[in-house]
Amino acid sequence: MATAGVAVLAAALSACSGGSGSSGADKAAEKPKISVNLSGQQAKAGGPVEVKLADGKLKNVTVADAEGAKLPGKLSANGTSWTSERKAAPGTAYQVEATTDEGGSAKHSFRTAKPDKVNKVTLAPGKNTTVGIAQPLSITFDNPVRNKAEVEKHLKVTTSNNTEGSWGWIKNYDGKDRVDWRPKEYWKSGTKVKLDARLNGIDSGGDDWFVRDYATNFTIGKSQVVKVNLDSKTATLIRDGKTLKSLPMSAGTPGGDKASWGGTSVLMSKEGTINMRSETVGLGDAYDKMVDYSMRLTWSGMYAHAAPWNASYFGNTNHSSGCVGMSDGDAGWLYGQAQIGDPFEVTGSGSKGVPDPGNGYGEWNISWSDWQAKSALK
Repeated sequence: MATAGVAVLAAALSACSGGSGSSGADKAAEKPKISVNLSGQQAKAGGPVEVKLADGKLKNVTVADAEGAKLPGKLSANGTSWTSERKAAPGTAYQVEATTDEGGSAKHSFRTAKPDKVNKVTLAPGKNTTVGIAQPLSITFDNPVRNKAEVEKHLKVTTSNNTEGSWGWIKNYDGKDRVDWRPKEYWKSGTKVKLDARLNGIDSGGDDWFVRDYATNFTIGKSQVVKVNLDSKTATLIRDGKTLKSLPMSAGTPGGDKASWGGTSVLMSKEGTINMRSETVGLGDAYDKMVDYSMRLTWSGMYAHAAPWNASYFGNTNHSSGCVGMSDGDAGWLYGQAQIGDPFEVTGSGSKGVPDPGNGYGEWNISWSDWQAKSALK
C-alpha cells in the first residue's frame, strides 16, 4: 500500500479589479496553497482526512465519496486546518472541496487502496422487530477482530429510557468473534433501542477492513418470562408478574449428556415443524423425528417443543434428550404466546450446568460485574 503524500491545491479563482490598494479579491488571486494529507490512487485508508491552508483562513471543507456521502469534520480554532471526524474507508474515491474566507476555492481527489480482506457482520435482532425482555443486541463478525477496543469505540447504542448496559466480547458457538450489548437487568417493556455501528474505514486487525456502516433498531415487547422447574416438571409463563399458565412438561434425563441446560437461556427463534436428529447434537442414533412447535433456546440444540411420544412423563419425570417437551396442545399454546427474546429460566436439580455465553444468549448467567469486564474499553 503506497504511503500517501501531500497534495498541493492551486485554487481556481476570479476577482474584480478596480480601486487602489490590495483588496480581498486580490489576496484570493494570489492562489493560497491548500494541502491534503492523502493523494493518488493508492492512498492509505484508516485515518482522518486533513486539509491545511498555508495563509489565511478556511471557510468550508467538504469531503465526499462517489455516492455523495460526506465525512463530517471540524475546522481548527485558528481556521487554518480541517480534520475529518470519520476515517477514510479503503477502496473509496473521495472528492475534496475547500473554500477560504477570501473567496478562494479548490478541489482535489484521491482514492484509497483496496482492502486485502473485508470483514462483515451479522446483526441480531433484525431491524424494526419487537423482542422479549432478555434479547441482547448481538454482532457476529465474519473474520476475527483483533482491534476490539477500536471497533467497540465505534458502536453506539441509544435507548429511549437511558437503559444501563455494556458490551461484552465472547466467542460465538461456531468460534467466530461476537460482541453483545446486554442491559444490566432485563429490558423494560416498550423500550426502543437503536444501534449505530460506524465501522466504515475501521481496520478490525490483520488487514480485515470494514467497508460500510451498519444499523438496526428494535422495540421491547411484552414483559414475560418462562420459568422451567426441573423439580416440579412444569413450564410456567409469567407476564407482567402474573402467572398465565403452568404446563406439565418433561425435560432432559438427569445425569449425563441428555440433561437439560440450567440457568437462563433466551428464545432465539420459533422454527415451527423441524426435523430433529440426535447425531447432530452428539447423541448417536437415539432419535430422528419431525417435531412441532419448535422453539430454539441454544445453538447446541436445546429446544422447547411438542413431544407427544413422551406423554406419560409430563409432570412427573424428566425423560427427554435435553429439550423441554410438552403435549401438542400445551406446546402450541406456548408457541403462540412466546416472543423471540423471552427468557427461559431453568431451575431445579438435574441440569448439566449453564450454557456458555456464546451458546445462544447465555450471558444472563454471568454476573453484571463479570459481564462489564468483557468490554474491551473497561
